[in-house]
Amino acid sequence: MDITTASASPATSVTEPAPLKVAVILGSNRDGRFGPVVADWFLARAAGHFGIETELVDVAEADLPTAITFSPGPDEAARLGAVSARLAAADAFVVLTPEYNHSFPAPLKSLIDWHSAEWQAKPVAFVSYGGISGGLRAVEQLRQVFAELHAVTVRDTVSFHNAGALFDDEGRHLAPERADAAAKTLLDQLVWWGTALRTARNLHPYGA
Repeated sequence: MDITTASASPATSVTEPAPLKVAVILGSNRDGRFGPVVADWFLARAAGHFGIETELVDVAEADLPTAITFSPGPDEAARLGAVSARLAAADAFVVLTPEYNHSFPAPLKSLIDWHSAEWQAKPVAFVSYGGISGGLRAVEQLRQVFAELHAVTVRDTVSFHNAGALFDDEGRHLAPERADAAAKTLLDQLVWWGTALRTARNLHPYGA
């Protein structure tokens, strides 16, 4: 009796996707702002998350003009071009915003409005901070803005209510468990959406 042995199928190699490029946008430029404390905290969480690499885009350093014109001057155009290139290279965004008078800061709106294609078919997640509302009213308004720009906003957020009382003088969160868990959930969702949308854009450019 002949016995035929089936040959083993060749092993299939699995290639890990390239890390997701995430632009973390610090949306306040006020003197004495609390945003850098929140940014440092979030960037530390992101550094330990698999599959992403981050770059901080600070509206205070970008110093974009608040008046949106079709012909910015040479200095304005240079500043705008530097920021535009960083946003265009990103696969996903995390917006760090405070809440000012039930809304988000004007410099953040200027940065958003100076750009269009840079946001399209990319995910945007939010980390907010403020008083009793934790900046969530600013986030809800930002969701409407980014929807108009064809971006996809991530459902889960990280919000710091009465933020100044939650961190010590060294910027360490005093009770980090829940905030760390929320950051992981946000980052997990951002990676899923960012990877899926990057693949889709590569297969078929958005709007083409």
